[in-house]
Amino acid sequence: MEIPLLFWIVFNIFVFSMLALDLGVLNRKPHTPSFREAGLWSAAWITLALLFNLGVYIWLGPQFGIEFLTGYLIEYSLSVDNIFVFVLIFTSFGVPSQYQHRVLFWGVLGALVMRGILIFAGAALIERFQWVLYIFGAFLVFAGIRMFRSESEEAIDLENNRILKFVRRFVPVTKDYHEQRFFVLEQGKRVATPLFMVLILVEFTDVLFALDSIPAIFAVTREPFIVYTSNVFAIMGLRSLYFLLAGIVQKFVYLRYGLAFILTFVGFKILTESFLHISNVVSLLVIATALAVSIIASLTIGQKHAGAKETDD
Repeated sequence: MEIPLLFWIVFNIFVFSMLALDLGVLNRKPHTPSFREAGLWSAAWITLALLFNLGVYIWLGPQFGIEFLTGYLIEYSLSVDNIFVFVLIFTSFGVPSQYQHRVLFWGVLGALVMRGILIFAGAALIERFQWVLYIFGAFLVFAGIRMFRSESEEAIDLENNRILKFVRRFVPVTKDYHEQRFFVLEQGKRVATPLFMVLILVEFTDVLFALDSIPAIFAVTREPFIVYTSNVFAIMGLRSLYFLLAGIVQKFVYLRYGLAFILTFVGFKILTESFLHISNVVSLLVIATALAVSIIASLTIGQKHAGAKETDD
């Protein structure tokens, strides 16, 4: 089924209208979103995604409706892993909390463009070379195993980071922050602030995560419109989710294992598709269960272990 061009136009108008409302009206002045504000915005974006899902179900049919919901759940759950890294980046750079929203806003805008390019490139490759899917599947299984075996994140080495070294070769950087500016004039020359370096790392991090998440959603749908819209809704809700979870994200000690299982499962689904059909309804149930179990385990077993460790200390 070919998605009408009008659907693409209306959806993108909606996205850029929300971005303009965000930066131009709601967050003109730098501030740190409160827990309540972040919670309300997170709930709003989830509600909008579910309403859009209902529209897809009605206008495009039940199959696309299930595919969107499954893809959105994959993308939204994997976006939580971004938050772990964002916390490390902001902490390592000592970014004032009131300026973090601006970095995430422009990070989201850049992510929308880069993910759009990756999605259409991936869809074109799959349409022309079906065997590319098996590469995606093998990569996802590898990524899942790597995530399962990886240890907790460590602080970012600002002096030896290759990305930062490369940027500093071409862009002079100041030592101090200048409010929420990315560039300032010093002695007649335009130079970058540390906030710009933070933005570079945030954008690079999203590209790395996209290499996992985009192949994962191709396990449940081949339709670019569903892949794109589910990605966009997950990314748009990422900023409010960050401010909601940044202070407690370390408590989700078993979430990484749930995400690793999801990546491995969707990779296995792709690799075995020719002789073992796993319906999208089953995929949705498996992914939702893995996510729920890892969260519940983190908030129960994980917290008990953390409390016992503090008592021993």
